[in-house]
Amino acid sequence: MSAISTHNLTKIFGSGPASVTALDHVNLSVNDGEFVAIMGPSGCGKSTLLHLIGGLDRPTEGSVTIDGISITDLNDDHLTKLRRRKLGFVFQFFNLIPVLTALENAALPITLDGVKPSTAQKQAAEWLARFGLADRASSRPDQLSGGQQQRVAIARALAAEPTLILADEPTGNLDTRSGDEIAHLMRDVAKKYGRTVVMVTHDPRIAAYSDRIVFLKDGLIVDETILSRQNSENTAAVAQKILSIGD
Repeated sequence: MSAISTHNLTKIFGSGPASVTALDHVNLSVNDGEFVAIMGPSGCGKSTLLHLIGGLDRPTEGSVTIDGISITDLNDDHLTKLRRRKLGFVFQFFNLIPVLTALENAALPITLDGVKPSTAQKQAAEWLARFGLADRASSRPDQLSGGQQQRVAIARALAAEPTLILADEPTGNLDTRSGDEIAHLMRDVAKKYGRTVVMVTHDPRIAAYSDRIVFLKDGLIVDETILSRQNSENTAAVAQKILSIGD
């Protein structure tokens, strides 16, 4: 069984002559433990696809299945529970709460889901330690570098032990070195910690860390590339593919 499956997934914004088709009958399957990057020109539907997979928006047509569950058919309450327990989200701008420490930020989602604060902080602390932040657990976001803040955000996404991580431009607000560190970490999340990872990125260097790249254009999947593990070669191949598809 696939971790993620979409069938004829379609999203249309607006109606009549002003309508815009963001996704057009997209069929995508992602295996357990696979790290998939989504690439394509601005406005091609990358973030829309991620939001539909994550249940942050409803499709106009088609379906999304997560671990055998059709989330398209779930009511809002059940969808919220599924998002909290099966999905972890990582965004470009970290979205950490300034007045909370790294540990409190990482523990917050599962605390809100009813887990005892002591248990939530223990789970969060374990992930912070795995990501090299054990000594920064009591630091607030403004005391952390951008790369460290994103590590806290990834720890927060994993604290509930979800099976699927969805990342929308997780390196877009970082310098090159920090971006590479986060990309390597996202690969570890899939390969070392056994999660399925789907990541939107515009950067060929970051996409080169994935197992497979899905290219979108005008709401359609126009190409897919399975990568070797030579990142420098992958980066060049991905850049060439982008040129051939058109930006």
